[in-house]
Amino acid sequence: MRKPFYLTAGAVSLVLGLAGVFLPLLPTTPFVLLAAFCFARGNPAWEARLLADPRFGPSIRAWRERGAIPRKGKRLAVLMMLISALGGWFLLPPPWHMVPAGCCAVVGAWVLTRPSA
Repeated sequence: MRKPFYLTAGAVSLVLGLAGVFLPLLPTTPFVLLAAFCFARGNPAWEARLLADPRFGPSIRAWRERGAIPRKGKRLAVLMMLISALGGWFLLPPPWHMVPAGCCAVVGAWVLTRPSA
Protein backbone atom coordinates (compact mmCIF):
# COMPACT_ATOMS: atom_id res chain seq x y z
CA MET A 1 0.00 0.00 0.00
CA ARG A 2 2.81 2.44 0.81
CA LYS A 3 5.05 1.52 -2.11
CA PRO A 4 2.64 2.86 -4.76
CA PHE A 5 2.30 6.09 -2.78
CA TYR A 6 6.07 6.58 -2.55
CA LEU A 7 6.53 5.63 -6.18
CA THR A 8 3.88 8.13 -7.32
CA ALA A 9 5.18 10.88 -5.02
CA GLY A 10 8.71 10.25 -6.26
CA ALA A 11 7.67 10.39 -9.90
CA VAL A 12 5.70 13.62 -9.40
CA SER A 13 8.61 15.16 -7.48
CA LEU A 14 11.06 14.18 -10.19
CA VAL A 15 8.85 15.67 -12.92
CA LEU A 16 8.58 18.92 -10.93
CA GLY A 17 12.34 18.91 -10.39
CA LEU A 18 12.98 18.43 -14.09
CA ALA A 19 10.54 21.23 -14.89
CA GLY A 20 12.53 23.42 -12.49
CA VAL A 21 15.55 23.08 -14.76
CA PHE A 22 13.65 25.13 -17.35
CA LEU A 23 11.36 27.28 -15.17
CA PRO A 24 13.31 29.83 -13.13
CA LEU A 25 10.86 30.14 -10.21
CA LEU A 26 10.49 26.40 -9.66
CA PRO A 27 13.33 24.93 -7.59
CA THR A 28 15.00 21.78 -8.87
CA THR A 29 17.06 20.47 -5.97
CA PRO A 30 14.34 20.13 -3.29
CA PHE A 31 12.13 18.15 -5.66
CA VAL A 32 14.98 15.86 -6.70
CA LEU A 33 15.88 15.28 -3.03
CA LEU A 34 12.24 14.45 -2.31
CA ALA A 35 12.15 12.10 -5.30
CA ALA A 36 15.25 10.28 -4.02
CA PHE A 37 13.66 9.98 -0.56
CA CYS A 38 10.44 8.57 -2.03
CA PHE A 39 12.20 6.22 -4.45
CA ALA A 40 14.30 4.83 -1.58
CA ARG A 41 11.04 3.61 -0.06
CA GLY A 42 9.04 2.87 -3.21
CA ASN A 43 11.55 1.63 -5.78
CA PRO A 44 15.23 1.36 -4.77
CA ALA A 45 16.26 0.73 -8.39
CA TRP A 46 14.97 4.19 -9.36
CA GLU A 47 16.77 5.68 -6.38
CA ALA A 48 19.99 4.04 -7.59
CA ARG A 49 19.46 5.56 -11.05
CA LEU A 50 19.06 9.01 -9.50
CA LEU A 51 22.20 8.53 -7.40
CA ALA A 52 24.12 7.42 -10.49
CA ASP A 53 23.00 10.44 -12.52
CA PRO A 54 25.94 12.83 -13.02
CA ARG A 55 23.74 15.92 -12.62
CA PHE A 56 21.66 14.97 -9.58
CA GLY A 57 23.67 12.26 -7.82
CA PRO A 58 26.35 14.50 -6.25
CA SER A 59 23.75 16.88 -4.78
CA ILE A 60 21.73 14.01 -3.32
CA ARG A 61 24.81 12.39 -1.78
CA ALA A 62 26.06 15.73 -0.37
CA TRP A 63 22.69 16.35 1.25
CA ARG A 64 22.45 12.86 2.72
CA GLU A 65 26.01 12.73 4.00
CA ARG A 66 26.54 16.27 5.28
CA GLY A 67 23.28 18.18 4.88
CA ALA A 68 25.17 20.30 2.34
CA ILE A 69 23.72 22.50 -0.39
CA PRO A 70 25.78 23.53 -3.44
CA ARG A 71 26.90 27.17 -3.40
CA LYS A 72 25.19 27.83 -6.72
CA GLY A 73 21.96 26.39 -5.29
CA LYS A 74 22.23 28.60 -2.22
CA ARG A 75 22.74 31.73 -4.30
CA LEU A 76 19.86 30.90 -6.61
CA ALA A 77 17.54 29.99 -3.73
CA VAL A 78 18.24 33.23 -1.86
CA LEU A 79 17.88 35.29 -5.05
CA MET A 80 14.52 33.71 -5.89
CA MET A 81 13.30 34.20 -2.31
CA LEU A 82 14.37 37.84 -2.43
CA ILE A 83 12.46 38.36 -5.68
CA SER A 84 9.40 36.63 -4.21
CA ALA A 85 9.57 38.66 -1.00
CA LEU A 86 9.89 41.92 -2.94
CA GLY A 87 6.96 40.94 -5.14
CA GLY A 88 4.84 40.24 -2.08
CA TRP A 89 6.00 43.47 -0.45
CA PHE A 90 4.77 45.56 -3.36
CA LEU A 91 1.69 43.54 -4.35
CA LEU A 92 0.13 42.72 -0.98
CA PRO A 93 -1.54 45.22 1.33
CA PRO A 94 -0.13 45.91 4.80
CA PRO A 95 0.29 43.95 7.05
CA TRP A 96 0.07 40.96 4.67
CA HIS A 97 3.14 42.06 2.75
CA MET A 98 5.21 41.04 5.78
CA VAL A 99 4.20 37.35 5.54
CA PRO A 100 6.23 36.40 2.43
CA ALA A 101 9.10 38.63 3.58
CA GLY A 102 9.22 36.91 6.98
CA CYS A 103 8.95 33.41 5.52
CA CYS A 104 11.67 34.10 2.97
CA ALA A 105 13.92 35.60 5.66
CA VAL A 106 13.58 32.52 7.87
CA VAL A 107 14.04 30.00 5.05
CA GLY A 108 16.87 32.05 3.53
CA ALA A 109 18.71 32.13 6.85
CA TRP A 110 18.29 28.37 7.18
CA VAL A 111 19.63 27.79 3.65
CA LEU A 112 22.64 30.01 4.27
CA THR A 113 23.53 28.18 7.50
CA ARG A 114 23.70 24.77 5.76
CA PRO A 115 27.18 23.55 4.83
CA SER A 116 28.24 24.19 1.24
CA ALA A 117 28.79 21.28 -1.11
